[in-house]
Amino acid sequence: MKLAFFGSPKFAVPALRALVGVGHEIMCVYTQPPQVSGRGQKVQKTAIHAIVSELGLPVFTPSSLKDVAVQEEFKALNLDAAIVVAYGLILKKPILDAPKFGCFNIHASLLPRWRGAAPIQRAIMAGDKETGVSIMRMNEGLDTGPLLLTETVPIHSFTTSEKLHDQLALLGSGMIVEALEGVFSGRLKEIPQPEVGITYAQKLTREEGHIDWNNRAEEIERKIRAFAPWPGAWFNLGDIRLKVLEVELVEGSGEPGLVLDNHLTVSCRIGCLRLKTLQREGRRPMSVETLLRGFPIKKGSLLT
Repeated sequence: MKLAFFGSPKFAVPALRALVGVGHEIMCVYTQPPQVSGRGQKVQKTAIHAIVSELGLPVFTPSSLKDVAVQEEFKALNLDAAIVVAYGLILKKPILDAPKFGCFNIHASLLPRWRGAAPIQRAIMAGDKETGVSIMRMNEGLDTGPLLLTETVPIHSFTTSEKLHDQLALLGSGMIVEALEGVFSGRLKEIPQPEVGITYAQKLTREEGHIDWNNRAEEIERKIRAFAPWPGAWFNLGDIRLKVLEVELVEGSGEPGLVLDNHLTVSCRIGCLRLKTLQREGRRPMSVETLLRGFPIKKGSLLT
C-alpha cells in the first residue's frame, strides 16, 4: 500500500520500521519540527526524524497542517492510507479524507478508556489492572473513531511507564500491519467505540510530579512508577529538589513527609514508602545508599 506516516516520539519508531519491513511504500513521513531543548539549548530532532535517513524516506516537518497548500500537497500523493502514531498535531478533515482507505491511529489504551495525550501514565496512576493498544480509524474527534483491533496487556504492581511504553509500542507495530491487511482485504470490520467508560488522559506536566505526602502510600508509589523517568515524581528538602525513581511500600506511620529512619523511609497519610533510587537536579540517578553518603537526610527531616 502507498502510505504516509505521521509520528514523532520513540513510541512511533517500531511501527514505522514494521511498515517498511513488510514492504509498504512509505511515500512520506511527517513529524514535528526540530526543537531547541536541554541545558545546552541544542536543536533536537524527533525520534522519527532521526531514523528517516537510515530508512531512505522523505520527511516533512510542518508546524501546522491547517495550511491549504500543505493539505493539497498531501492529497496529491494519492495515498491508500495514512498511519498516525503520537504525532502531536491535529489532522484536519482534508487530511483525514485524502487517503483512499482513511487514516489509522495506534493508541496506547483500551479505548474509550484513556483518550488523550498520556494514556500509559494515567492507567498506571489510576491503578488499572490492564491496558493495551487500540487501532482505530480516525475522525475529527479526540480518539473517538471506530475500532479495528484491540489487544490487552496486564499492568502489574511493578510495571513502570517506561517498560509499558516499550511493550505497547512493539505490540502496536504488529497490530497496525495486521490492521492494514485486514482493511485492504475487507476482512476487518469497524466497531464503534462504546458510549460508556470514557476517560481522558490529560498531558503530564513537571509540576504535577510534586509528591504530596498527604496521599496514601500506594497512590504515591503508582505515581512514581507512572512518572519515571519523565517528568519525574519529586519532593523538596529545603531548597533542593530530588526526583524519586524507585520506592517500595513498607509498614509504619507518622506525620506525612516525615523521615522515619536513616534508610529514608518516609511516612504518608496512610502507610510508608522506603525510597530506593533518587536523582538530584543535574546529577545521575543513584541508590539511596550512595545518595546519603554525600547528601545526608537525617531521621526526623520533613520532606515537602
